[in-house]
Amino acid sequence: MKLLHSPSSPYARKVYACALALGFADRVEVVPTNPQTSPDELLALNPLCKIPCLVTDDGEAFFDSPESGPARFKALKLQALADGIMDAAVSRRMEMGRPTEAAREELKARYKVAVARSLDVLEESNLTQEPTIGTIAVACALGYLTLRFSDEPWREGHPKLTKWFSQFGLVPCIAQTKPLAA
Repeated sequence: MKLLHSPSSPYARKVYACALALGFADRVEVVPTNPQTSPDELLALNPLCKIPCLVTDDGEAFFDSPESGPARFKALKLQALADGIMDAAVSRRMEMGRPTEAAREELKARYKVAVARSLDVLEESNLTQEPTIGTIAVACALGYLTLRFSDEPWREGHPKLTKWFSQFGLVPCIAQTKPLAA
């Protein structure tokens, strides 16, 4: 299998951390990919030109894989919340450096508030140390915030979440996938 990814992508980190947690990362070739340049290989696999994109040995590409089932609801709820944090944070990051306009500033402020509200919900959640799609997604979201918004420390006002993240950061699938600035 191949995983087209960017080393700073929280979404790609989530996929690779899951592969590690499930014990098949040794079967995954990690291919650094910059979706901003619309590379032919990525476009041929994912017309949305987004990463991560996991390609099976028989060439089938997966770029979204929602799960279902009653036993997974808590993990999926955490994943949805974490993905929302990542969506808002990545979108806000993409807006940085663009011309300052009132509408853009309002959008960035909206993203920032969405992340803050979500962090408050996570602070009140009873997160476990078990690597599930939910806890892995939360760790990836928090790692991205730490990487891209270090001047806005999310840990302040979130002591339970901070303690959980410090401990969960030692779980091998998270420790081995720390985000890199790109």
